[in-house]
Amino acid sequence: MLPRRTTRQIHVGAVPVGGGAPIAIQSMTSTYTHDVDATVRQIRQLAEAGCDIVRVAVPDKRDTAALPAILEQSPVPIVADVHFHFQRALESVEAGVHKIRLNPGNISDRKQVDRVIAACRDRGIPIRVGVNEGSVVERKDKDVRAAQQAGIATDRRSELIRLMVEAVEGYVRLFDENDFHDVVLSAKSIDAGMVIDAYRAIADRFDLPLHLGLTHAGPPETGRIRSIAALGSLLAMGIGDTIRISYAADPVLEVEDAKELLCSLGLRNRVEPELIACPTCGRIEIDLIKLVAEVRQKLASIKTPVKVAVMGCVVNGPGEAEGADVAVFAGKGRGIIYVQGEQKRTVDEADMLDALYEESVAFAERVERGEVKLSQHNVNIVPPDPLPRKDGSIPLPVANA
Repeated sequence: MLPRRTTRQIHVGAVPVGGGAPIAIQSMTSTYTHDVDATVRQIRQLAEAGCDIVRVAVPDKRDTAALPAILEQSPVPIVADVHFHFQRALESVEAGVHKIRLNPGNISDRKQVDRVIAACRDRGIPIRVGVNEGSVVERKDKDVRAAQQAGIATDRRSELIRLMVEAVEGYVRLFDENDFHDVVLSAKSIDAGMVIDAYRAIADRFDLPLHLGLTHAGPPETGRIRSIAALGSLLAMGIGDTIRISYAADPVLEVEDAKELLCSLGLRNRVEPELIACPTCGRIEIDLIKLVAEVRQKLASIKTPVKVAVMGCVVNGPGEAEGADVAVFAGKGRGIIYVQGEQKRTVDEADMLDALYEESVAFAERVERGEVKLSQHNVNIVPPDPLPRKDGSIPLPVANA
């Protein structure tokens, strides 16, 4: 992990972005914004999942008309997503949104863009401006478009990155000319490698905070791989100040995966249990996949970052689970439960889930009372006796719960 890149800091409502502030998680509602009840309900779901900032689409005047009611009920700052109609941006500013997402390239009249910037400057509202791979090629000037397409045909990635960076540079000049500096930049593509290269180029040129993301990443099954490949790489380089993982699915999944990414890189502290499990192999003598799914569901009720390990055997399990606060090592029909390295009890397979949950809850309660501390990865686990038989089976001790 490289040190975080130094940037200016802006504020989206009460949430600082850049300037060393914690990396903020964003998502976007999938509701029609003019449906206030549905939109507020989803904003609250996203906030409960850990989202710091929520964006809403405002393509119509009825959407901006709904903003005051939404803002009044929202537990997190709200960003208005504006693309083609500068008037929607002005209406959003008047409503009191905390940030504007603007695409100046889609607004042909420079005076209209200047009006939006002036309105945001007067209200202290930041603007995110960015480019997408699909929108950087010239659409109106046929000669310019032909030249760009010829370059793309020769070296698609390099030419598109050049065009993306060139577009961002033009936008930054526009803001500088308006003496406006509360700006966040983004440069998105579906191609993870292109996203990495584009953001690196932008990070080298500007000290403005960066919003990381991929565009049209797809469903979670494939989109999370594409997103984590790009965003994880950039974050490990110290690049990025706020992120959105985008899926064609429930946006709550975006927030959950963004949190896991940041926690995995040590960029955000966990506030809920962490579940680890061994990969399946031929030594497993229980339905490990089913058990892990059930444990994950049960742990959702715990609000302490207890580290819980579910291991399918007692051969490699103890070593792989070191650092876990609570762990179970399962053999045929039975499992041994450890709490911070101490063997607590052996239970039948039918009781394994409830016993592991009980020990996890009890440990979390002790942490909350200040009686014990979380492991911080320094728990050593001594393998249980007796050792495996020659045929690999484990003669687990008699249950003593």
